[in-house]
Amino acid sequence: MVEQFKIDQIDGKILDLLQQNSRISNQEIANQVGASVSSVWRRINALEEAKVIQGYGLTVSPEKMGYSETILLQVSLEQHNDTYLEEFTEMVNTIPEILECYATTGEYDYVMKVLATDMRSYHRFLRNSLMSMPFISKTFSQVVMDKIKFQKVIPTTAAQKK
Repeated sequence: MVEQFKIDQIDGKILDLLQQNSRISNQEIANQVGASVSSVWRRINALEEAKVIQGYGLTVSPEKMGYSETILLQVSLEQHNDTYLEEFTEMVNTIPEILECYATTGEYDYVMKVLATDMRSYHRFLRNSLMSMPFISKTFSQVVMDKIKFQKVIPTTAAQKK
């Protein structure tokens, strides 16, 4: 089990600001949370060391990069031995169009978020990667028709209540 890091209201405000704009300066954060710059710097370092902050980044538009299709792909394995699980994990980690992959409960073993330039390219992806693996027993694809909510921001309120 992952140990929860204890944050206070100021830490929560710092995380909220950094999630909105990871390029914000420590001075601007200090101004907005009512703390000194050195205090903000120490708090951010502590959050980084505790792996609460796991990295900084930006969001790129899949559509602007030529990916017009987002597919939620469910996958079941024929068997769950170590060799097949390692092969599957290695395959997933080598395909950049697979953005996310989760081991799940229920009828399917995994759920993935996959990008494709079009449905033909998705068909090639299925045929050349997953369906070429002998231990994949079944797949189920759902094409995303519209993005209702896309959020990378993690709410900080739960961590502040503990």
